[in-house]
Amino acid sequence: MLTTLTSAWANLRTRWHLFAGAFVAVALGVALVASMGLGLAAAADPPVGKPQRFAAQPVVVMPRDTLTVEVDRGPHRAHASKKIPHPQPVDKEILRELAELGTVHRDHLAPDAVGVDASAAAVREVVGDRAQVLTGAARRLADPGAERDAQAVLAVRAMLGTAGGVSAFVAVFVTASTFAFVVALRRREFGLLRLAGATPGRVRRQLITEALAVGVAASATGCALGSWGAPLLARALIDNGIAPPWFTVSSTGTPQSTSWTPWTSWTSWTSWTSWTYWVSWPFQLAFWTGLFVAVAGAWAASRRAGRIGPVAALRDADMDTDVMPWSRRIVGAALLTLGLGLTVHTLWADPSALLKRKTYTTQPMILITAAAALAPLLVRPVLRLIRLPGAVGLLVRENAAASVRRTAAVAAPVLVTVALAGSLMGSAESVSAAKAQEANEQTNAQLVATGADLSLARQPVAGAAIVSPSASSAVFVREEGTALVRSEARAVSDPAALAATSRLPVVSGDIRHLDDRSIVVNEEWEHHRVGDRLTVWLGDGRRTRLRIAAVLARGTGDNGAYVTMSNAGAAPVDRIDVRLTPGASPAAVTDALRAATSGHDVRVRTAAAWLDATHPRVKPQTRQGMLLLLGIALTYTAISLAGTQLMAASVRERELRSLRRAGATRAQVRWMLAGEALVAVAAGTALGLAVTALNLGGLAAALGLLSPESGAGAGAGAGAGLEAGVVVPWGVVGSAVGVCAVVAVGAGVLGAGWGRRNGAGG
Repeated sequence: MLTTLTSAWANLRTRWHLFAGAFVAVALGVALVASMGLGLAAAADPPVGKPQRFAAQPVVVMPRDTLTVEVDRGPHRAHASKKIPHPQPVDKEILRELAELGTVHRDHLAPDAVGVDASAAAVREVVGDRAQVLTGAARRLADPGAERDAQAVLAVRAMLGTAGGVSAFVAVFVTASTFAFVVALRRREFGLLRLAGATPGRVRRQLITEALAVGVAASATGCALGSWGAPLLARALIDNGIAPPWFTVSSTGTPQSTSWTPWTSWTSWTSWTSWTYWVSWPFQLAFWTGLFVAVAGAWAASRRAGRIGPVAALRDADMDTDVMPWSRRIVGAALLTLGLGLTVHTLWADPSALLKRKTYTTQPMILITAAAALAPLLVRPVLRLIRLPGAVGLLVRENAAASVRRTAAVAAPVLVTVALAGSLMGSAESVSAAKAQEANEQTNAQLVATGADLSLARQPVAGAAIVSPSASSAVFVREEGTALVRSEARAVSDPAALAATSRLPVVSGDIRHLDDRSIVVNEEWEHHRVGDRLTVWLGDGRRTRLRIAAVLARGTGDNGAYVTMSNAGAAPVDRIDVRLTPGASPAAVTDALRAATSGHDVRVRTAAAWLDATHPRVKPQTRQGMLLLLGIALTYTAISLAGTQLMAASVRERELRSLRRAGATRAQVRWMLAGEALVAVAAGTALGLAVTALNLGGLAAALGLLSPESGAGAGAGAGAGLEAGVVVPWGVVGSAVGVCAVVAVGAGVLGAGWGRRNGAGG
C-alpha cells in the first residue's frame, strides 16, 4: 500500500500536466452542481417579506384557497389538494361572528380577506375550519403580490431543476471522459509497468489512488468555486428576468443586498467558518458526485489497462487497435435502443407528452449519452467521408483515423454541446411555434380587448357585430380515482358568440350547445364522449355534475375546457373578442370599444397584434433561461476541451519531433494540429446534428399525430391542422460549434508550442 501511495504521489508531481485537465474538469463540474444546488435550496426556502395589506392587524382571515379530494392510493384512501383560482369570499356569518370579537378591517379593492383586531386563539375558535387564519409573517399571503411571488419562485425552481440536471449530465460525462482519456494517454507507461512485472491489480490500485487524490482535491476546490459562483448565478437569473428582484442565495438564508461585488460575493454571501453550511446537501451532493465520477471513470479505464498484456499495451500505444470494449458497445447500444424505444412508445401512447418541457429536456439525454458512448465507433465512418487536399490534408485525415481515441475525446464534448443546443432550443422553439400556429388558426376575432375585471359600459358597440366576453378559470376532475387533475378553462357568457369568434377544433358535439349544465372538454380527458356526465370541481371549489356538450381535439395542450360564467364563480372577465360588421372601420371600432370598456389596464388590439404579444415563438424568460443554461454548459465544455487538447499535446513530443526531422516546417506542424482539431470538431458536429435530427424528428412526428386533420372524425371546425414542422436553432448551434472550433484549434496550436519547448521543434 505504501508503495502504491508513493508511486501515485510521484506520478502526480511529475505528470501534473496530464492530471491538470482532469482536475479542472472535476472542479468545474462540482462547482456547477454546487451552484445549482445552492440556487435550488434558496428557491425552496425563499425569504419571507413583511405583510403590507393588513400590517396593522394581528390576525387575517382568508377563504380556503385549496381544493382537497379523496383519492385512491393503492389499497388505502388519501387526500389530494390543488390550489383553486377563485376562492369564494369570507362567509357573511363568519364576518358577523368576527365583528363580535373586535374591529373587522376590509379592503374594498380586493375583498377576499379581512383583518381582525382580536387574539389569534379567539379567532381560530370562531372560524374553525371554515376559513384560513393567518398570523405573523403568514399574513403576507393576503397581499396582492403573494401569488405572483409564489409563481416566480416556482419558475426559478423549474429552471434551476432543469439547469441542474443538464449541468450534472454534462459534468458527469465530461469528467468521466477526461479521466478515461488520461488513462488512455498512459498506455505506454502501463505497458512498461506490466513488462517490468507489475500485476494488473497493482496497475488498477495505482490508477484509483491517483483518481482519489485528484478527485478529493478537485471536489473541494469545486465546492469553494460553487459557493462563490452561486450569487453570480442568482444575479444572472435576476438580470435576465427569470428570478424576481428579491431572490438571493446566501449561507444564512437572510436577504442580502442586491448590489454585488466580488468581495461581497466572497464574504457576505457565504459563511466560510460555518460547518453547517459546508455540510448542507448542495455541497454533499456536489462533492461526492465529483469524487464518485472521478473514481468511476478511472476504475472503468483501469480494468481494461490491467487486463491487457504488456506487448499488446505497447503496440496499442502507437496505434488504436481496439478503442471500443464490448462492454461499452453493449451499454451504448442499450441506451440507443432505450432512447428510440421511448420515443416510439410515447408517440404511440401519448404524443402530447413529447411537447412537455420535462420530456423534451430529459429524454434527449438518453440518445446523447448513447451517441457519446459510441463516439469512438461512430467517428471512423464520419472520418472516411472527409476529404482534405494536399499532403497536410492527407496527414490530418490519417492521423485522426489512426488516433481514434484522441479524435473521439475531442469530438465527444462537441457532440454533447451541439446535441444539447439543437435538441433543447429546437424543441422549445418548435413547441412554441406550434402553439402560436394553433392559436392563430383557432382565432376568428378581428379585435381583442384585454385587461382585468372588464365590463362593457355601453352596448351595443358601434361597428361590432359580435362581442364575446370571457374569463380565465379552471376545472378539476378526479381521473381513474387516483389523481386530482386541473384543467385550464375559459368561461363564456354566450356560446354562440364564442362559436362565431373562434375556430375551435371540435371533433364531436357542438360548442353552441354549451349551457349552465354542461361543459366542453378535449380528448385528453379520461371521459370525453358527448352526452356523458362528469363530476367536476369548479374554479371556486364547488362540486357539480356537468354534461359534455362538445369535445375538442387534443392539439398542443392549450385546448382547455369551456364553461359558462355561472360555473366560473367570481372569475373576472379578462378578454373580449369582437367581430366587426361588414364595412366597419377597424380603427373606429377600436376607439368605440375602448371607450365602452371599463376595467384595469384595458388594451384593444387587432387579433394579429394580440397573438404576437401573447404567443411569441419562445417566451423571453424561457429563451433566456435556455441560453443561460447552454452558455454554462458551453463554457464548461470549452474549458474541458482545451484541457483535453493540451493533455494530448503533452504526449506527442516524439511524433512531432519525427515530423520536424522528416522535413516538416513549424507552420506545417501547426496547420496539421489545427486541421486535426477541426476534423474532430466537424465529426462531433455531424454526430451532434444526427442526434438532434432524431430528437426533433420525434417531435415532428408528435406534432403530425396531434394535428386535428390526423384524427378520425375531425369536425368542420377543426381548422387547417398543425404543420408537422420543427425549428432548428442554426444560430445557437453555429455559435456553439464556432466556440468549440476556436478553443480546439487554439489549444492544439498552443500544445504545439509547448511541444517545441520540450524538444518537438527539432
